[in-house]
Amino acid sequence: MLLDLVHAGPTDPPSRNPDLDDDVATRTVPRAKTPRRFKVIFHNDDYTTMEFVIVVLRSYFHKNDAEANHIMMTVHRKGRAVAGIYPRDVAETKVSEVMDLAKENGMPLLLTTEPEDGDGSGSE
Repeated sequence: MLLDLVHAGPTDPPSRNPDLDDDVATRTVPRAKTPRRFKVIFHNDDYTTMEFVIVVLRSYFHKNDAEANHIMMTVHRKGRAVAGIYPRDVAETKVSEVMDLAKENGMPLLLTTEPEDGDGSGSE
């Protein structure tokens, strides 16, 4: 009898009935939505110094000298530029902290946020 099992070879897989597969209850698991991200935008004014803008970009937005200078010049030439894209709470915190610092230093610097998928006007 043991010899019969050894020489029997592979067994066929159980047959599947496609009609039974339709009777199985399935549950759709909802996927988590990716949080909406927001652009932090610097706006040009005639009083905030370029040096102050560069310091803020380096300190609060972790830009290197070249990136900070590029963003500052874009603000100067085009009137606005995106400093970074973050989750909403991070973007709003950065705007609040930078505007408080600007106020403390007598600068009228204006930063705003807008959804990343906005109309695209004024992007870098």
